[in-house]
Amino acid sequence: MATRENASAISNKGLQRLRDAYNALLDLDDERGYQHFAGIHGLPLPIQCKHSTGALDILFLPWHRAYLHFLELSMQDAVADAAIPWWNWTSERSHQQGLPTAFSEAEEPDGTANVLRSVRLGLAPEWITRLRNHPVLRGTITSGNPARTRRDPDPPDELPRLQTLRSIFQAPSYQDFSRRLENVHGGVHGWVGGTMSQVPTAAFDPIFWSHHSFIDFLWHLWQQSPMGQDPPPNLLDVVLDPFPMTVRQTLRIENLGYDYAFTVAE
Repeated sequence: MATRENASAISNKGLQRLRDAYNALLDLDDERGYQHFAGIHGLPLPIQCKHSTGALDILFLPWHRAYLHFLELSMQDAVADAAIPWWNWTSERSHQQGLPTAFSEAEEPDGTANVLRSVRLGLAPEWITRLRNHPVLRGTITSGNPARTRRDPDPPDELPRLQTLRSIFQAPSYQDFSRRLENVHGGVHGWVGGTMSQVPTAAFDPIFWSHHSFIDFLWHLWQQSPMGQDPPPNLLDVVLDPFPMTVRQTLRIENLGYDYAFTVAE
């Protein structure tokens, strides 16, 4: 059972496993690799992530749970017990410093560039050119060669607050909970800026996965709360393309082989 830790209180062993796993996946150029998984969310087209659009607009939570699960499986093929930590952007520490230290420091302990801060974009040259020429997306990558992810975060105290989560947890239905949480989640994408601020490029930034790990953790907590409900029955057997998994199969994280280390104080 893999344990997803708090990114601001992650153990040295957990952090090293995370860095080693991301570096290993960045070296792969096939469907097991980091670039492949990041591209599923947006580029190269088509965009496959599920957000609030269309008749099935409440697949946001199960689709992203499957998304993280299959990335984590690939990570564990490279580094045993590697797990995606969660970033609590409502914590006092986040409101003081913004991004977790592990994701913002320039170097790893061995003096190499910190893989959690920025990664290269393994897109074909024509896609890099399109990004750099696009009036909106050109701000999502660095100007250097090779292109890399970039961030432009807002002031830390503009991140969502715990009171907002308390309101979300009072949602009277799964549909309402999903939509409320998705709205707040989108604001965090915009807060990080740069690569994270646009759907086609967001998943290339390593903080994307820890942001969504926290979203998944919140869903897990709500599921266990008195207000928690499953998605509507008509959605339970919907397949979460491109993953070989239905909504029903995402409902219990213990069946997916991971849990969360709950840390109250930060």
